[in-house]
Amino acid sequence: MTVFPPTFAEDVVGQPAQAQFEAFIDEHRLALDGYLDGLTEEQARRSLVPSRTTLLGLVKHATFVEKVWFDEAVTCRSRAEIGIPATPDESFVLDDSDTIATIQRAHREACEASRRATASLGLDDLLRGNRRGPLPLRWVYLHVLRELAQHCGHAEILREQILND
Repeated sequence: MTVFPPTFAEDVVGQPAQAQFEAFIDEHRLALDGYLDGLTEEQARRSLVPSRTTLLGLVKHATFVEKVWFDEAVTCRSRAEIGIPATPDESFVLDDSDTIATIQRAHREACEASRRATASLGLDDLLRGNRRGPLPLRWVYLHVLRELAQHCGHAEILREQILND
């Protein structure tokens, strides 16, 4: 079982809220990425539920999430311009070129781009590129944290099933 990375959350207890949000999000980003570590390509692609959810697909979807919330919402570019699927469901689809290494690299690059995109923003700054309309960065951080936490739970269960198969 993958263990969460050394906690950053403990290091930010007395820091401003934005540093706390970013630490928690980074912990979940690292954890989700780490659920692929030590697996074979077949294991990472193994389908154990009726949906398209696989461990590899979860991390690919997390890359989509990063680009939706920290590229599309920040820059107001369309998903087509960014080069990402139109819908969340499509973001789980794996093609033959998707491997653990390529998906992890894309995810890590997307996370780094997300950090750069928000580096000069404050929690109350509005992101105007989301279909819901303008949203404060604080809300986006909470939404992304919730989504990453849910996907970490899914990934932990899938990995446990794969390793105990």
